[in-house]
Amino acid sequence: MPLELPRLPYDRKALQPHLSAELLDLHHGVHQRTCLEQVNARIENSELAELPLEDIVRQSQGSLFDAAAQAWNQAFYFQGLHPRGGGDPQGRLGELIGRHFGDARRMREEFDRAALGLFGSGWVWLVQHPGGALGVQRTRNAGTPLTSLSTPLLGCSVWEHAYYLDYQNDRARYLEAFWKLVNWDVVSAQLRD
Repeated sequence: MPLELPRLPYDRKALQPHLSAELLDLHHGVHQRTCLEQVNARIENSELAELPLEDIVRQSQGSLFDAAAQAWNQAFYFQGLHPRGGGDPQGRLGELIGRHFGDARRMREEFDRAALGLFGSGWVWLVQHPGGALGVQRTRNAGTPLTSLSTPLLGCSVWEHAYYLDYQNDRARYLEAFWKLVNWDVVSAQLRD
């Protein structure tokens, strides 16, 4: 069964003024769709054709991995945003962030340093390591924590198409907008026990 483009969990205009509908149309409607079409073309009539996207990412390499990982990363990114997002994480996630970073502000600063320091395209992640500790990782191009032992909690695309329409080359302004949209409930739901 071919993989389908997942619906956004909000209207395409809902993230304005932080992310425009036009940017979502490009990032979700064009780039993510294209990645899924590439995956479907490569897995047709193969043993991978019945697997969920997450498993295809873990079992592939080369251009299939690039397309599958980008499609998964983008879906994960969009799920982690919400029009009424932002603020600081609460509950268990807030406690873990306090324990591993000092507080939410310091976690955001470390995350932003990783995003601003990534030359070229890629992703920045808040992850939970196997021992339970939280950390910030950056991956180049289509890289994803799915191929490691760490659990992705939050992902931020620092590919130019994720922000150029709204912020041109100003990745720092894009990150300011990103933090106003983070859906901490979705991030918390990714935590392992």
